[in-house]
Amino acid sequence: MNTNARPPEPQLITPGTIAREINQPIHRVLHILATRSAIRPAARAGRIRLYDRQAIEAVRREITRIDEHRTGVEGGES
Repeated sequence: MNTNARPPEPQLITPGTIAREINQPIHRVLHILATRSAIRPAARAGRIRLYDRQAIEAVRREITRIDEHRTGVEGGES
């Protein structure tokens, strides 16, 4: 048994990976990431912002909210 085993390193993802996983255009994901202060990068590699897996669900929720607002699902005008 290895007593020096380290915990697994977190896997960080790029905005492009988020876009692919939620099947959305990259420009929509970048807009959400730029305008929602609650969704913050977990790290940076040079100029590249890296996000944790929780960011995928946060972006998905925001895009769903925007789409619902546009179509009037939440009781707005249709």
